[in-house]
Amino acid sequence: MGIGDGTAALSKALSVLEMVGGTPDGMTNAELLERAGLPKTTLYRILATLIEHGLLRHDPTHRVYRLGFRYLELVRNSYLMPDLVVAATAELRALRDLTGETTYLAALDGHEVISLERCDGAHSQRSSDALGRSKPVYCTGQGKAILLRMPRDERDALLRNVTMTALTPRTITDRRRLQVELRITATRGYAIDDEEIVLGVRCVAASIVGGEGRVRGAISVAGPAYRMSMPRLELLGPELAEAARRVGAQLDSGSRAIDNEEVAAATSSWAFHGAFPVWWPQHGAFYWADTLAPALHALSIDTQIGRGDDRVVCQLDAPITGLQMRPEGLLIVQPGRHLILAADDTLTTHEGGSVLWSDPDVTLLCTDGEGHTWAWFERGGRGNLGIIDDTERSKAVWKFDERIDSMTWSADGETAFAAASGTLYMLRRGSSSVRRFATMPPGSGQLSGLALDDRGGLWTALLGGWSLMRFSADGTLERIVSLPVAAPIGLTFLRNTQGHAALYITSDRNHQPIESLTSAPLSGHLLRLSFDA
Repeated sequence: MGIGDGTAALSKALSVLEMVGGTPDGMTNAELLERAGLPKTTLYRILATLIEHGLLRHDPTHRVYRLGFRYLELVRNSYLMPDLVVAATAELRALRDLTGETTYLAALDGHEVISLERCDGAHSQRSSDALGRSKPVYCTGQGKAILLRMPRDERDALLRNVTMTALTPRTITDRRRLQVELRITATRGYAIDDEEIVLGVRCVAASIVGGEGRVRGAISVAGPAYRMSMPRLELLGPELAEAARRVGAQLDSGSRAIDNEEVAAATSSWAFHGAFPVWWPQHGAFYWADTLAPALHALSIDTQIGRGDDRVVCQLDAPITGLQMRPEGLLIVQPGRHLILAADDTLTTHEGGSVLWSDPDVTLLCTDGEGHTWAWFERGGRGNLGIIDDTERSKAVWKFDERIDSMTWSADGETAFAAASGTLYMLRRGSSSVRRFATMPPGSGQLSGLALDDRGGLWTALLGGWSLMRFSADGTLERIVSLPVAAPIGLTFLRNTQGHAALYITSDRNHQPIESLTSAPLSGHLLRLSFDA
């Protein structure tokens, strides 16, 4: 077959693809035969090839051909936006749930904006622009939001090459008037499309800006003008701007998920269920427990933070339910008793006499800077977060309706953070009030372990979520770190005198299905994320 023959065949295939792609409801065999004007065998051969490559799909219910999902994937990748789509999806759903209207994610495509993602609204009459559709940049809320955050010279150069055609009587076609509109948009922080592209449809949008200061796209809410009144747009605008800010924070160069290679095994051995990592400054070592094959492990840290083989300090005959630093040494809790590992490595067992340490209703959480132990316990049918004093008496400080699994204190001892299954709380010393700091969406994983780095960043692990997350002091999600294990359990942060910093992570192996262990052979190891925090 010559070059000309191959070009002709390609041209026919592209024509079929364009015909199907231009018909939102899809096309039947009969419609394609009529419009394509191709022999039946040629058409069927082309359709089979396009389906094989995922560019078309056959809908057996309606007996039509539609664009394939591979086509959309290629569109997203061609604009280098897969990270943008991932970062924006949760916010699009939240805005859809908040408003009941359709939400969109868009990016700049030459002189136009292209829709990359959509969450359909709850109403039967709603906005429903197709994904991949390009729209003018000058008369859409998304376009104006993007124009607003572009460098002035780039924006001016783009607009000089745009023919500003009136699509409705409300379309802005004068460049000077558009510049005024952009200045107004900059003042209020969000853009509005007041029936400028389609009569009867209004839209409010906000630009997404990455950490490097470059505009990456825009999110919007659109719907019929009778529901999307101007007063309602003014109420929704700040919500859009805040949601766009959160999306942009995830696109920061420091907030993107890092490669698994940066999270390494700190030990060569593994535990069935690694938990309770604590730092013992006097020994210069991390101590952690295998709670199920009960043993106490130690990993010495010298002047450099690096990988090393840990040693088993002692093996025990009952499960370990807690590990905490105390003034008298390292407290090891087991059912019905507790042990103290002294600074000289002597181990003393205390049977039965201590009520709180071995109480099954008490869960040790952390030790503050003054050496006080904080715990979760149930009293009077309610959950309490409080302190256990030197006489082993409990004092409730905060009350919760859900179980608190992790806790950590700031270095100044004024602020504590606590985690339930999907919520992070901020607590202030001297106050009984509880502030919701951040919430994780269902399905992201269970919060497991908390640690503060020396810049005030709060780290948490996601059990079942294969990741770590770092939140800034205002509750903004700043960084997501991919983990090579499914079940991180506990966290401890350390910066040594040489300026090297690391986050140490214990993990579970015993409860993981065999397929997870095949994909995550480091399960059960003590892991280390090294960075300059």
